[in-house]
Amino acid sequence: MAAVELLDETGDEGAITLRSVARQVGIAAPSIYRHFPDQPAIMLAVVQNDFAELNVRLRAAINTADDPRQRLFAICYDYLEFAQAHPGRYRTMFGGLWMPDLDESSLTENDLSTLGQVSMQLLTGVLKDCVTAGYATSNDLAADTVALWLGLHGLAHQRAASPAFRWPPDIAERVVTSLAHLADK
Repeated sequence: MAAVELLDETGDEGAITLRSVARQVGIAAPSIYRHFPDQPAIMLAVVQNDFAELNVRLRAAINTADDPRQRLFAICYDYLEFAQAHPGRYRTMFGGLWMPDLDESSLTENDLSTLGQVSMQLLTGVLKDCVTAGYATSNDLAADTVALWLGLHGLAHQRAASPAFRWPPDIAERVVTSLAHLADK
């Protein structure tokens, strides 16, 4: 997708305009309106594409282990690796700077509210498996999944924002262990 290439090249979602995408694919700027009614529609397609790629990676990570605890760490580590490998995409997926006023764009509330839903379902599933197996002591799976995601998101963001900071080598493990309420087992 041309818009993803622009984002990867520049790291700046502001570089993605109707004209720049048309130029990237070699068509006249007015021709792009047949595909995207406005710039937010392009950004939505980019973010949906990035979530689809993240979901493929997360499913693959889950399939690397039989043990629920190992699957939890695998999905969390892969989430962090995706953020590190694609910082521009990750910022765009979660930064929200591109999100328009819904009254002034072609996007709907449903377009925005469903972003990341599959990723959260995958994380919820592995955390639930840990609870079922006795590895985690969560008594509010939905809230603990959100807390775990926020911890991962915060770590991913801070690693990108503070690359010179000397992160403890086990910081990701500490975040996951604490926020997933993993028991000593």
